[in-house]
This record gives sequence, structure tokens and C-alpha cells, in this order.
Amino acid sequence: MDNQNTKKAAAIFAKAFAASVAESLTQAIGSPLLLRVLDSPDLATRKGTPVHFRLTAEGRLRGQCYVELYEPQVAGLGAKILGVPAGDFSSDHADALAKVITTAMAGVAASLSTEYGDLNFKVDRVEDLAFGGMFVVPLSASTGDDSAIPVLLYFDVQLLTALSSNRATTDAADAGSLPIDPANLKLVMDVELTMSLRFGQRQLPLREVLELANGSVIELDRQVDDPVELLLDGKVIARGEAVIVDGNYGLRVTEVPQPIASHLGY
Repeated sequence: MDNQNTKKAAAIFAKAFAASVAESLTQAIGSPLLLRVLDSPDLATRKGTPVHFRLTAEGRLRGQCYVELYEPQVAGLGAKILGVPAGDFSSDHADALAKVITTAMAGVAASLSTEYGDLNFKVDRVEDLAFGGMFVVPLSASTGDDSAIPVLLYFDVQLLTALSSNRATTDAADAGSLPIDPANLKLVMDVELTMSLRFGQRQLPLREVLELANGSVIELDRQVDDPVELLLDGKVIARGEAVIVDGNYGLRVTEVPQPIASHLGY
């Protein structure tokens, strides 16, 4: 799958989603809301436990896209939709937002119908998801009296393949095919690969390296809020934010620059 074509196709979907959801939320909360697509995720605005909604595409497009928001923001939007005082997050808030997204997806389908034909989207809330390897598009929502609301769209391979195909003129079977032959990939699924996490780097002259001692501090070329990098054989395959998992460092992926299969020679 061509990386540039993938980005353009995902951007088409994301822009249609942003426009339709912004319109539906504006009507639901009774005040203007702007939802825009970002070039990179704003990690500083992502606070609280994630809340996920699954968008399942049916028709000429097949596959799934996951919408990620966060409990504090979902609680705020849900309270406005329901017309109740703001409070702690509850399932009522998520259900109210899910109904608005469901309404908005009809607009997304209409917007994409010229290029992809007749579409239908099913919306439901899901929990305990793992997004390894998915293509991510960041968005940001804002209203007149609120700070930025981070939104992430995660695309699975099937939907990306369908979006990247020759749209309405391409056979549906080709649109839903995987970019990697499953039979070939199965042969190497048990091969172990060594990955490393890079928080930053710095070039030093040999003189300064020889002067290093206990307590020495080396300034890296990365800001505190910059994403860290996941490397496979020295190549960056993903970026994200460092997390702690059972006392160990981990990485929560926020960006996959290009399909990981391309690094493996497929």
C-alpha cells in the first residue's frame, strides 16, 4: 500500500468525519463546535481514561475505524447533549455522544458517496482495545468556552485498503484485500525481532565522551512533550508516548509513519 495514497485517503475520510460530527455536535449542544484535522497529535491535551467508539463500514467500503476521546471531555460533551449539569464521567455521557456520532455518520456516508458509492456505518462503544499497527489521524475539537478536545481516528488495514483503492470504480473484492499475502506472512510470524525505544539522541565529540562520569548530564535533541520513537533494526516504525506497564516502560503508539510491512520487504 502506497504511503502517500494511504495518507490522502485517510485524510478524505477524516475531513468528512470532522465536518459532519462538528455539525451534529453543534446542533446537539446548542453552541458552535469546530473539529479539525491535525498534522500531528497534541499530546498535552490528552488527559484521562480513553473512551472508544467503533465505526464499522458496510457497502463499497469495508473495515473499521475507531474514535478515541477521553472521559473528562466525553463527560463535558455528554452533559451538554443531555442538558444536565457537568459531573463525573458515566455511561450515559458516552451513550449520548454515541447517538450524535451515529447521526453524523449518515452525513459522512453522503459526503463520501460520490467517490465510494453507497455506504453505511454502524456505531458502537467498545472497551479494552489495543491499537498496535493501526494508522492514526489526530483531530482537535473546540468550542467557545472549552479548551481543545483531542480526538484520534484509528484505521484498520481493511478500511485503509478500501479507502486507498480506485474508489467507486474498483471491484469491492480488490478494495477489501490485504496488502500482504497471509500465506507468505504466516511463514515468518514466529520470527523474533528486536525493537528499541528512543527518547532522543545527541552527537558528542570523543573528548566529551571520555569526560563522562557518574552524575554527568547529557541533553538530548528531544523536548519533553515530543513523541518517543520505536525502532526496528535502526528504522523508526512508530512514534508515541511512554507509559508504565506493571513497573516496566511501554509505548502507546500514536503514529505509524508508514505500513510496518514495508520495513520487512513486503
